[in-house]
Amino acid sequence: MTARLQDRVVIVTGGGHGIGRTYAQRLAGEGARVVIAELDGAAGERVAAGLVAAGGDALAIRTDVADRASVDAMAAAAIGRYGRVDGLINNAAIFATIPMSRAPFDEVDIDEWDRMMAVNLRGAWLACRAVVPHMRKQRYGKIVNISSGTALKGAAGRIHYVTSKAGILGFTRTLAMEVGADNICVNCIAPGSTLSEENPTEGVVAMRSQAAGTRALKRVQTPGDLTGAMVFFLSEDSDFITGQTLVVDGGACMH
Repeated sequence: MTARLQDRVVIVTGGGHGIGRTYAQRLAGEGARVVIAELDGAAGERVAAGLVAAGGDALAIRTDVADRASVDAMAAAAIGRYGRVDGLINNAAIFATIPMSRAPFDEVDIDEWDRMMAVNLRGAWLACRAVVPHMRKQRYGKIVNISSGTALKGAAGRIHYVTSKAGILGFTRTLAMEVGADNICVNCIAPGSTLSEENPTEGVVAMRSQAAGTRALKRVQTPGDLTGAMVFFLSEDSDFITGQTLVVDGGACMH
């Protein structure tokens, strides 16, 4: 590691599982102080304890990103502990960690549609509402939203998920325009199909392996493939980049 994020305070929503956990581990390795905002409180505590045991500085806060009071309390706790927030990764989402149905558009349950939007899209909005005021005070901040390669090319049988991730693209660009004057950068990463499941079944491994066949780079994508882009967007190397979406999928979607 290169300590590119030394002493920066970074919040990772959904940091207790899957890709979010890998983000947290890489950020701690780069010297960041990591706030793990995770609905599964026990999982968040385990990740934070692991980071501390490895010599890092981490705080776990049970957070429901779909609930404004919970998100506001999380931001307040982060400020109370560290006094500032330099980065926010809007990673929390449902579809893999919390399974949703794969069904034709007219068979998706309305409550499931609403839950998907509440977490995947409204959650990012609420997190930014809670964190941006603190970034404005310090005249600096980095926000990284997580979309999906499916938002750029579509994917049958998951219209609610793809719609939520397409919304993140427009959210990123609009927020970047609104907070640029405050020296806050807002960017987006669109991952490809990633083997992020902690105990994947043979079916899941087969699905992820099949996706490798559509890429220029013919292998399964893992969470570690995304962390370099994340560190770049959080570091000073991207201080004049905002409103952008970086596709990290091994060349499956070139745009």
